[in-house]
Amino acid sequence: MARKSIPTFTSEAEEQEFWQKHDSADYIDWSKGKIGVFPELKPSTKTISLRLPESLLAAIKTLANKKDVPYQSLMKVFLSEKLQDELNNSDNKSIQRTTRSRR
Repeated sequence: MARKSIPTFTSEAEEQEFWQKHDSADYIDWSKGKIGVFPELKPSTKTISLRLPESLLAAIKTLANKKDVPYQSLMKVFLSEKLQDELNNSDNKSIQRTTRSRR
């Protein structure tokens, strides 16, 4: 199958508009694609301000010191783990509701 050549774009907006209206399979042979690995790529982060009770912050810093990790990194791990727990529980609850409604 002959592939069409990808046009030259003058802006990112023009390129986005083009790909919204065209199938990339007409332009790219995806069977020759390879999985990309980007070991240096870091997720985007956003700085926020968070007010915590001083005693909570002190406890987090103490625990982080015991684990020999930066306290902000420890907080990110805690938040991530709790979020995943809540999402999993939420999924389970919706499954339970669906199962009950079928009875």
